Amino acid sequence: MGTFLAGNPLAIFALLLVLSVVVPPLVRPLRLPDLVGLLAAGVAIGPHGLGWLVSTSETVRLLSDVGVIYLLFIAGLEIDLGEFQRIRARSFRFGLLTFTLPMLAGTVLGFVYGYPAVSAVLIGSILASHTPLGYPIVRGFGAMREECVTVAIGGTIFTDIAALVVLALCVSLGQGQLSTEGVVGLLLKVAVYAAAVLLLIRWLGRGLIRRSVDGDSRLFVAVLLALFLAAVGAELAGVEKIVGAFLAGLAVNGVLPDGRVKEQVVVVGASLFIPLFFIDLGLLLDVPVFLSTMTGSVFAVALILTLIASKGLASWWSGLLYRYDGPQMLTLWSLSIPQVAATLAATYVGFRQGLLDERMLNSVLALMVVTATLGPILTTVAMTRMASRRSRELSLQETGQLALVRRALRVLVPVSDARSEGFLLALAGRLIEGEAGRQGLVLPLAVVSPRQAGAGRGPHPPVVHRALAEGRQRLEQADACTAAAGVPSRSLLRVDNDIPGGIARTALEQGADLVLVGVARGPRLGRWLFGDLVAAICRQAHCPVVMARLGEDPAGFRRLLVPVKDLSAGALEQFQLAERLLRGCPSGEGAAITLLHVHEPWLPQAERERLTRQLQAWIPSPPGTGGAVPVAVELLADPNVADAIERSSESHDLVILRSLRRLVEGLPIPASDQATGLLRRLACSVLVISDPLH
Repeated sequence: MGTFLAGNPLAIFALLLVLSVVVPPLVRPLRLPDLVGLLAAGVAIGPHGLGWLVSTSETVRLLSDVGVIYLLFIAGLEIDLGEFQRIRARSFRFGLLTFTLPMLAGTVLGFVYGYPAVSAVLIGSILASHTPLGYPIVRGFGAMREECVTVAIGGTIFTDIAALVVLALCVSLGQGQLSTEGVVGLLLKVAVYAAAVLLLIRWLGRGLIRRSVDGDSRLFVAVLLALFLAAVGAELAGVEKIVGAFLAGLAVNGVLPDGRVKEQVVVVGASLFIPLFFIDLGLLLDVPVFLSTMTGSVFAVALILTLIASKGLASWWSGLLYRYDGPQMLTLWSLSIPQVAATLAATYVGFRQGLLDERMLNSVLALMVVTATLGPILTTVAMTRMASRRSRELSLQETGQLALVRRALRVLVPVSDARSEGFLLALAGRLIEGEAGRQGLVLPLAVVSPRQAGAGRGPHPPVVHRALAEGRQRLEQADACTAAAGVPSRSLLRVDNDIPGGIARTALEQGADLVLVGVARGPRLGRWLFGDLVAAICRQAHCPVVMARLGEDPAGFRRLLVPVKDLSAGALEQFQLAERLLRGCPSGEGAAITLLHVHEPWLPQAERERLTRQLQAWIPSPPGTGGAVPVAVELLADPNVADAIERSSESHDLVILRSLRRLVEGLPIPASDQATGLLRRLACSVLVISDPLH
């Protein structure tokens, strides 16, 4: 097999592509990040395994180079520039501290362990960058707008750019291409190149977007062109190509709006090119050496401790400057600890250039494992403490994102078959009513896609007319359903090749308060290979998306289960949704809401009592008075949250969950989304409120 692959670039690409597609779904049930499986796959087919491939192969090097520049491109593309602009001064100061202190500490460590000057400085720059892997956890707690979070994420821009510039200097000095005096010249050249990339891409991009009325594919190709030209231009300017890729990501980020094209760019990288880079890292990995590094290398331990201590010092110092409390300092620290994207890319380049040895490569992989685990754990602790502080003031009088208790809602319902989605329309009818009998509006929507209908190139293809007629028929059936239930509605027909984008744009145009989408269990592999329509709607919609899997008529819902992870505004919205669904239920019919919190068995009794009191404070009035629905607060000790929720659901008609979906910088480390798994497991009806909320 190795002989066949050695002379067959097409076979090499096919093998790597198969691994990038097959491995992630296989490792996720084991609760392992995708990149661990991809590294293991690289080891298995590499020189220390089956011997099929070697990292020195020209084909492997090309594909891995594409993967590493795509990794840094998406790192720039996914940074929230709007939030960074809002608080850029503090982000810059934190970035300066969290870069400088690890840089100095890492350089000293490199000298202590005998590395030459250029390699020691490169080691320092590797420790200086960070990847905020805990950000999905922040979103899950609804703390995206906390200043300390914005400061930490904004600091990523400075640390990544500075670390990549130092990498470029080290590579040039290591190759003997620069004298000490030439360093200033290279820095000036980097500054001019960076300004040219940012300005040129933004100037050309704005014009292209204004003129691209029919060109999703044209925009996609233009984005890829900007990426690869920026990478090549960086090398021509004497800078490492990943610096150009990161700058291109920042430039495109400032021009390309959220939507289908940006989603395609991220998905192509996260699903295809970036996995190839991690497989190549596996080819370089010598398992016995790596295991000895993980278990007994003094250098690896020193590297990890240096990183954790220097990042902690920078976070503490910044916290003192900004008058942050303990949880806010912990948030800064936890988000700046993980070393994945820029760290792995810089280490890979340094190893390829001969500036770093195998000990450093294995130590950085050990550093990645430790920090990628520790960072999110600390983020969870910090968010829990911040949520506890916020919950003291959180009550039903707060507005919240959905304002579910007070006002009438406009609910958009995409329909594909109104007869089978009658329950969905009935649910929408129960959601629209506000206080004092104020009525909202149900908006049934049929989206017709000429592309999916198989339309030809003619101006009036018959197949489009048939699809439009079917869409109008679906809307007539939806109107009949809402009229029979006495629910105010206005049906909408839209022609759009991008179905999820069309739904999101319609929601924005109609001022919808939420989008209600029906979902089915469906095969996991099919959704992973061909995409998830609901997930695409969630990413593009301006308002919350409520996913519903209904097994019975919503009119029969009486016992509602609301599992809450934390005492946040997001959890409060779940409770508000349950209140709205049961509003107006006749007394004596057993209507009740259960607020469920599943905690670790070791949680102290005092903490359990505090959680119970705070959840009970959400109940607007004593059960059974003033027409209020009875609410029970239940705390369960169980290390497996999903199993506990599944058991509790057996005595309820409906479970209301919250979803968490996000990739960090395009990395194959998806955020844990327990709601998706529960949606498949629970036997009763389920609602899932999307996250993030805009």
